[in-house]
Amino acid sequence: MPLVNQPRGDYRFLPGIAPYSCGVVASSGFEIVHVTLQRPIPYRSGFDRILRHLADEQRPRAALCAVELRSPKPFTFPGFAEFNGAYAAILERWGLFVDGVNPVARTNVAPATAPPTEPELYGFSYTQPCQPNLPPTFVVAGAGELPEGLLSADAIIAGGDISVSGIRVKARFVMDLMESRLVGLGGEWSQVTAVDIYTVHPLHDLLPEIVLGRIGPAGAHGVRWFYTRPPIEGIEYEMDLRGIRSELRLG
Repeated sequence: MPLVNQPRGDYRFLPGIAPYSCGVVASSGFEIVHVTLQRPIPYRSGFDRILRHLADEQRPRAALCAVELRSPKPFTFPGFAEFNGAYAAILERWGLFVDGVNPVARTNVAPATAPPTEPELYGFSYTQPCQPNLPPTFVVAGAGELPEGLLSADAIIAGGDISVSGIRVKARFVMDLMESRLVGLGGEWSQVTAVDIYTVHPLHDLLPEIVLGRIGPAGAHGVRWFYTRPPIEGIEYEMDLRGIRSELRLG
């Protein structure tokens, strides 16, 4: 899938499905800034927080290129579709869609301990000007063991298999998906600065070969394990990636 330009946001994106894109990469002369909220807030008011931050940085709404959410528990497939409709409607009202396509990448997971009582905003990313000729910065959207473009229980890789071998199959599939999106954004593992894994299943058997063995030089920065579940019932293993220079943490 070719990259699509979001000219008002100063980035390009890999088209995904209606609720989110598969990833984003900053345009030349711009970089992506990643923001983490020290205290996540309800996601609807979170968009107001994003808007204030963009205004403070003198950036337009269209500069928003990625969103990270935390949900109370995994959704059913119909429940996920309902949530996505309300979420995407906000982005559409902001005027972010490009020819009817949502360009904003997303990760949405459900903490297994101390979950929120409602969907919350955990972080977001946006573009800002930078010196020309710097390496590109990018965000790869979160994905679990579902083939691109499919949201169906029947499509889950190794569906229902949470044995050690089943989780290995799922992890390999997700690694392939991450690498495909990374390459699609024009990136490579040596440019990755953060690798996040979202699962409640043990990682010690997966890290040496399936994860660290694939990411190569990115392993120098470690891997973050979030003890969470992916956003849909039946999905067991999710990842996302990014390669950026600027990290902010807001109180």
